[in-house]
Amino acid sequence: MSETIYGIYEEDLKKEESIVLGTIEEIRKDMEERTGMDPVEHCLSRIKSDSSMREKLVRKGLEVNTENALHAVHDAIGIRVVCPFVNDVYAIARALEEKYELVEEKDYIRNVKPNGYRSLHVILRTENGYYAEVQLRTISMDTWAALEHHLKYKKNTGSETALIVSELKRCADELESTDLTMQTIKDMITGEL
Repeated sequence: MSETIYGIYEEDLKKEESIVLGTIEEIRKDMEERTGMDPVEHCLSRIKSDSSMREKLVRKGLEVNTENALHAVHDAIGIRVVCPFVNDVYAIARALEEKYELVEEKDYIRNVKPNGYRSLHVILRTENGYYAEVQLRTISMDTWAALEHHLKYKKNTGSETALIVSELKRCADELESTDLTMQTIKDMITGEL
């Protein structure tokens, strides 16, 4: 089998992924000890596949090589943290920024994409010079994103597509309202309101 785009650094990427996941677990345990509530519903991670990384480099007009895969594109390590509440999303992001260099933040919760997509994306630079993209979202945001992603690859006629897009946007707006209400109820229960 031929070497992947990451070359001899593939094992290093896997180690860095494990280190960042360990940091998230430490943050999670610390927050749970302080608040009595687990701030993470679940956490998933991956190293971007060889083919996906090659496609992304081509799409960005970059030379397809290991250097660009590791340093010009910042999502070779991808982690998704799904939280029960919106405040947890921001609390975990701020805690990660205390441990790693924040390279970039895209806040699609406060600045919702036109289609209704909501999530907080942070690009972190690890101590060893690798990059990890951490996507943080609530359970409802994650459910919506999974459905939208799935439907994106289905074949629909023009009228069906327009209806689906419209319904997804409506659903996203309702979920945003629900997230805010759930946060308020939680804050009332915990005395934070």
